[in-house]
Amino acid sequence: MLNRRNLLKLSSAAALAPLLPFNAVRAAAPPPSYGPFKFSLNTSTISGQKPGLLQYIDIAAKAGYDGVELWVSDIKEYLEKGNTLPQLNAYIKARGLVVENAISFTEWMVDDDTRRKAALDTLEGEMKIMAALGCKRIAAPPMGIEAGIPLNIAKAGERYRAILQLGRKYGVMPLLEFWGASGTVYNFGQALDIAAAANDTEARILPDVYHLFRGGSGFNCLQLVNGKVIDIIHMNDYPGNKTVAEQTDADRVYPGDGVAPFKLILQNLKAMGGTKWLSLELFNEAYWHQDALLVATTGLQKIKKLVAEVMKG
Repeated sequence: MLNRRNLLKLSSAAALAPLLPFNAVRAAAPPPSYGPFKFSLNTSTISGQKPGLLQYIDIAAKAGYDGVELWVSDIKEYLEKGNTLPQLNAYIKARGLVVENAISFTEWMVDDDTRRKAALDTLEGEMKIMAALGCKRIAAPPMGIEAGIPLNIAKAGERYRAILQLGRKYGVMPLLEFWGASGTVYNFGQALDIAAAANDTEARILPDVYHLFRGGSGFNCLQLVNGKVIDIIHMNDYPGNKTVAEQTDADRVYPGDGVAPFKLILQNLKAMGGTKWLSLELFNEAYWHQDALLVATTGLQKIKKLVAEVMKG
């Protein structure tokens, strides 16, 4: 029951509220819940500004990301300049980030034995590099596969199993990636078939919102897998004013700025169980003409807004 004394306390608090510093009022509000989701920056998003490897890391940290997806080519360039992996590892850790995945482009799936052997040697070297940075994943896209050639699921599964076995040596597991416009492995169903054919408990798929759209997968397919199959998804959006065939990587926009069904996507990811890394990956040249930190920050804010809406129910 409110007595006169309590009423006076409430009245005093209400009178003082407008005088409180904004930060004090904001601190009193509970932070938004992001549930099982964590946030990563794929450095392609700001690659057009060419800030360099260390600046990629600085920008991701300043923008508020939990982790980064680094391109192996950028790390190799950094090392060629006389820098070391321990130096880079310390730099990343000092900024409170983790390297959640590495972007690689080896031809591990091709039919040519010589090319595939060379690709496996390269991939093994890249896995060693990423292991030194505490990274547990590396992308395995259908690089080098000629478009239009019928996909042999059994062979692809066997080759995926081979690189999974290689990854176990270093604790850096390859994520099977599909490219929507590749004409080879372009659909979630194909990736799922290959992962099943590999018959390996460590098989994982790396989806991408744009590629799910561009390759005709749709988004209900995400309901068919459990939380172990997807650790990371590349976050981006696509405009509604172009047909599927007309769209390219450069058309990707910030999540929420296009027509992708993010409520469905995020609900499906949440329902799978397990931690889900949402990694902003864009190749939009218009963004490359803007301040890199602004682009990284804007992208993160838009992703977090979408997640917060889904977490509210």
